[in-house]
Amino acid sequence: MEQTFQALIVMKADSCFSITRKEFSMSDLPEGEVTIKVSYSSVNYKDALACSPSGKVVTKFPMVPGIDLAGIVVDSTDSKFKKGDAVLVTGYDLGTGHFGGYSEYARVKSEWVVPLPDGLSLKEAMIYGTAGFTAALSIERLEQDGITPDSGPILVTGATGGVGSLAIGMLHKRGYDVVASSGKKAEKEFLLSIGANEVISRNDILTDPSRPLSKQKWAAAVDAVGGKALASIVSSLKQHGAVAVSGLTAGTDVHTTVFPFILRGITIFGIDSAYCPMELRKKIWKRLATDLKPVSLEKQLNHEITIEQLPETLALLLDGKHTGRTIVKLH
Repeated sequence: MEQTFQALIVMKADSCFSITRKEFSMSDLPEGEVTIKVSYSSVNYKDALACSPSGKVVTKFPMVPGIDLAGIVVDSTDSKFKKGDAVLVTGYDLGTGHFGGYSEYARVKSEWVVPLPDGLSLKEAMIYGTAGFTAALSIERLEQDGITPDSGPILVTGATGGVGSLAIGMLHKRGYDVVASSGKKAEKEFLLSIGANEVISRNDILTDPSRPLSKQKWAAAVDAVGGKALASIVSSLKQHGAVAVSGLTAGTDVHTTVFPFILRGITIFGIDSAYCPMELRKKIWKRLATDLKPVSLEKQLNHEITIEQLPETLALLLDGKHTGRTIVKLH
């Protein structure tokens, strides 16, 4: 008898949208060279969108969501991986166009698979997940642009979210002066505990939209929200400052002028974590296991849940009521 296992599935037909837990068999998995027994997945904003009828990130149905997974190889037709290898997968089409991590087993393309680096457990890899990978990639871009701890304060927006909170811990580990921006006053102590030097309201960073340039405040920024916040950041960065942009929870429209760019030499880095080249991807995961690994990594983990608890947790994330990181234990 063929082995069966549990997975969360999203289905859409005409105007009917549903999320349910379903029993799968190995033959139900999509094509791919590497089959993985999934130990952990994680919860991201994109996962919440995948489980929303208005999310528009899933490219075909039915779909098993989960843009991250970490686990053990049980079968591989690619000689680069063998049974028993500890691996992780984030990004690409996982969970949106190809069955993802909210399943006890997954089968994926070998070109998506990253060997788990020394210094990381499977659980820690998913405390990071796409959020941590995105935060690390943001810091990598800023440092490549010449930003150092001596440059001045670094602003982190959406500080209680996955990208924001993990960026705070990483920047703190690297010795930066971190200013956390959040709309959740009750989370001030949490943000200070993971490495923020100062916590401000998200309204504190908003500038007068009629003024193309504002007082120079930040050497750089990790922006996970976009919208008006990003426009204000651009006008408030110091000379030759930079901002790494990865989110849109505050909106997709950014109204600014050319003045910050031609008078202060400001740079905007767009962070594409989904299709990051494999060479850079492996470099970033190695940094996540070493110099970027926060002392407070375990503090980032708010909840460890099961497949059964996923729909409720994803709904909280869409409502802006979710803080820190949640991982999903599959095995």
